[in-house]
Amino acid sequence: MSFSCSTLMSCGVEDDRTFDYDTYEGAQARWCPGCGDHAILGAVLRLFASEQLVPENTVIVSGIGCSSRFPHYVSTYGFHGIHGRALPVSTGIKLARPDLDVFAVMGDGDCCSIGAGHWIHAIRYNVDMVAILFDNNIYGLTKNQTSPTTTQGHRSNTQPRGTYLPALNPLTTTLGVTNASFVAQTADWVPGHLAATLEAAYRHKGFSFVRILQRCPIWMPKLFLDAAQDPAQTEILVHDRGIRDEDVEAVYKTQVRHDPRDLDAARHLAEDASKVRLGLFFCDPSRPRYDETRHLPVHTAEERIEILESEFDRNAV
Repeated sequence: MSFSCSTLMSCGVEDDRTFDYDTYEGAQARWCPGCGDHAILGAVLRLFASEQLVPENTVIVSGIGCSSRFPHYVSTYGFHGIHGRALPVSTGIKLARPDLDVFAVMGDGDCCSIGAGHWIHAIRYNVDMVAILFDNNIYGLTKNQTSPTTTQGHRSNTQPRGTYLPALNPLTTTLGVTNASFVAQTADWVPGHLAATLEAAYRHKGFSFVRILQRCPIWMPKLFLDAAQDPAQTEILVHDRGIRDEDVEAVYKTQVRHDPRDLDAARHLAEDASKVRLGLFFCDPSRPRYDETRHLPVHTAEERIEILESEFDRNAV
């Protein structure tokens, strides 16, 4: 696996400890058998081990939904928040503690519906963090409700006659927001590409938005079925500056050369929904970052506790 869209980040290990896959395993995942979330969890744990992320310096923030159980299944710091609020919480954590590795985990309803306003501004702020969208085109935890990415005409419990409106496209939406700096798409059934994409996203300096096409065997059993069973149905974006995996490219022969520096081409490729298309759509590490332009004072642990205690005293009744 290789990529070259930005300068490599140091892994941030501050002592002689080493961490393996088991180090990061948390509680037993309780997703349905066959759920794509299991593959994504495994890929994230492998990323953490590969990059030797210090568990106590790593934070996973989630909202509400099947995907949002994620922090419980990883032995790092985690914040299981409220619906649609993963991005403002994770942005605040990164601004206050730039030394931490921050990951926001969201579902398609969580990010693209109630969290849409936060999503737009998180893209514009371009804070150095990874945002992972688990997109299975449905509200799964609340049992088959239409989400913003549900295909038009699909029958759900909330729209039994079929979804009325065309689905929102998370890629074109992200690419249309000012200051987008990293936009990629991968899939839970292509583990090599999934791992390479998460690695590239982590090492990018800025807001890395990764949409993962994720299968739901209970409520959307036919979603992505053809693409998962037939590699010819999936198109891979290839470029020396993009996300490369020789094993993936050997299996997935349908490929298109795309320079991720070309924003206009990225938008055209994202707009075309006739194919399942995986790869790095856009990457510009030179985009301004809010965490660089907004300089916050750096406090020691003791000073932070003193400030917190002072705030508690100020609000005491």
